[in-house]
Amino acid sequence: MSARPHSPHSPSAAAPAAARRIWRIWLPGAIVCTLAFLVGLMIGYPLAALAVALAGIVIWQASQARRLERFLHGELSPGALPQQGTFGELARHLAAHTRQQQQRAMRSHLALLGFRRSAMAFPDPLVLLDNADHHVRWFNRAAGTLLGLQRPGDTLQPLRVWQHHPEIQPWLAKTGQEPLELPSPVNPERRLLLRLIPFSSQQNLLVAEDITRLTRLEQVRRDFVANVSHELRTPLTVIHGYLELLSEDDCPALEPILPEMRSQSQRMTRIVEDLLTISRLEAQQGLPEERVALAPMLLTLEREAQALSRGQHQIHCEDRLGMDLRGSAAYLHSAFSNLVSNAVRYTPSGGHISIRLEHHGDGVRLAVTDTGHGIPDAHIPRLAERFYRVSTSRSRELGGTGLGLSIVKHVLHLHQARLTIESAVGRGSTFACQFGENRLLPRLPGNDDGQAPDDDGHSPIPD
Repeated sequence: MSARPHSPHSPSAAAPAAARRIWRIWLPGAIVCTLAFLVGLMIGYPLAALAVALAGIVIWQASQARRLERFLHGELSPGALPQQGTFGELARHLAAHTRQQQQRAMRSHLALLGFRRSAMAFPDPLVLLDNADHHVRWFNRAAGTLLGLQRPGDTLQPLRVWQHHPEIQPWLAKTGQEPLELPSPVNPERRLLLRLIPFSSQQNLLVAEDITRLTRLEQVRRDFVANVSHELRTPLTVIHGYLELLSEDDCPALEPILPEMRSQSQRMTRIVEDLLTISRLEAQQGLPEERVALAPMLLTLEREAQALSRGQHQIHCEDRLGMDLRGSAAYLHSAFSNLVSNAVRYTPSGGHISIRLEHHGDGVRLAVTDTGHGIPDAHIPRLAERFYRVSTSRSRELGGTGLGLSIVKHVLHLHQARLTIESAVGRGSTFACQFGENRLLPRLPGNDDGQAPDDDGHSPIPD
């Protein structure tokens, strides 16, 4: 077997190279000192001659080092550096390193110029802000058009374009929040969606997207759904009424299909009512800030679940909170009732359903837990979308409209709350309404007497 050749960078090859380098460093000095000592012996002053030689070597070394220092400070060109000996080799390495640094600096400069040109041509406003005081460091042309920023007046100054919107300062102070929608400071009819992106440890990048067209299209869609749903309500009521008047005894030929016709008519009516509910929620600008007595509402939810279950499930209700909420009783009852009815519909007979009101994290939550089939992880992010179904056949069989969770999401959004979903296939699900601590109110005496808010336990969303 032939011997493997040594790599120039292998340890075995590095040792002779280091020895040769050391030999080149010390050999010239050793030769000069030896010659000086011999000359000194000839003239009778060997030590003096050796001292003069050593002093000359030191002075020469110092002059060469000084030339290298001046080169590093940019005072000398590479041609003025030593060309021979140890300092010559060192000068060649320094010159090569300097050229590489200059090339890297040039590439970085060109890349930065390209980035700045791209950012300046970007159609959406970009604003670079300081983390501490939100001073404007840089902005592109679109920021001047849509935000009204001008150079040099707005540079190195606080971001003042939304000074009449108090929500902008808390939003800027906390990165990673949800996007914020605000009108353009230049044209209030144009809507902008703001995102704050961490740019470095000291700076954030404010990105504003013009969503005026999307906002108008969304409003057209909302108006269309609301108008169509409203127009469908009357004819569906008439059709459903006539179907109720028909009897299988009067029309034997219709006996096989009358129940299905009534069922589908009722389902269409529920869909229309749910669409109208969502339209009202989307148009809602504010909420009545009233005290919501949770103990009576919890009892109402338990009664509704038992009525819908008809004794097929074990239903447990628990109040671990002992407090009330600030918000709209009608809206909250609609959201909670949707979660409870879903749990009953999608839990097989003999299953267990629990409704818990409890402290959770920095706030409180109402959690509805069931022992149903469970939901695969891939479906959970889309459950609150309109008409989204995990299983189409099961939803139609159980009479669901596909709008319940969308209604819940809208109601919670109006209360600055959120819907959380935890589920595992074969082990059931937990749907929870999470509220902030600022919504909590001390429970008044008499609000825990277990009485429902009204006689029939129903709190519809007002028209």
